[in-house]
Amino acid sequence: MKSLKRKLYKLFYGKSYFSIVFNNIMLIFNISLIFLVLASSFYPKNELIISIELFLGILFLLEYLLRFWVSKDKFLFPFKFLNIVDLLVILSLFSPIFLHNLGFLRLVRSLQVLRLYNLSSFGVRGHKHNKFLVRNKEVVTGILNLIVFVFLMSSLVYSFQVDKNSGINNYIDAMYFTLSTLTTTGFGDITPTGTEGRVLVIMIMIFGITLFIRLAKSIFKKPKNFYTCKTCGLKRHDFDAIHCKHCGEVIKNAMLDY
Repeated sequence: MKSLKRKLYKLFYGKSYFSIVFNNIMLIFNISLIFLVLASSFYPKNELIISIELFLGILFLLEYLLRFWVSKDKFLFPFKFLNIVDLLVILSLFSPIFLHNLGFLRLVRSLQVLRLYNLSSFGVRGHKHNKFLVRNKEVVTGILNLIVFVFLMSSLVYSFQVDKNSGINNYIDAMYFTLSTLTTTGFGDITPTGTEGRVLVIMIMIFGITLFIRLAKSIFKKPKNFYTCKTCGLKRHDFDAIHCKHCGEVIKNAMLDY
């Protein structure tokens, strides 16, 4: 049992090739859940969607229990933020059995994008087998940050406006409104309803001026090379650097072999 437990721990949290492959497979299932969230906004009572939700619920529950089993600190495991999110999402997937699709479950399921981000960023940070990810780590991370931010903002709009605003009937409507607000385009065909809607728009505009623009800029800025200089330890270098800008050590050939 100890041997199996050790192997599972390395599979979940290691940086080996098999660990990366496993987490990429889980990433695919998590992406499918995000698409399921979008689909359920169009077809909330579709039997096929409910069946897929239950299947994913069983799969994620099994993964959660295995991660709990191999955890080194079982007492703190249930109280970690992402693990709480995981458990809430799992419970929401089983909700058709014992609950109606309550409004708050829409937002809970949308939080799965945080798990998606965690798995994706893990793959970007730990993936040494894909040269594209290694060379474009900052750009890929920036895109992930932007997607997560837009999706969460759209989820808030959808959760709080879908039953009150005639212009927002599904996730696409919510995302359209969110992006037009974030980019300050403001076509005016969809307007917020009620005080909570206006408060939500204020939040979106504030974040749009700060975080959204910053995330978008991070995608288009010049990439960096990641190589630890053997002389001074500097880890980030300009893409076309020949010498380490901190100590002057020649790093061009070393980075090509890295």
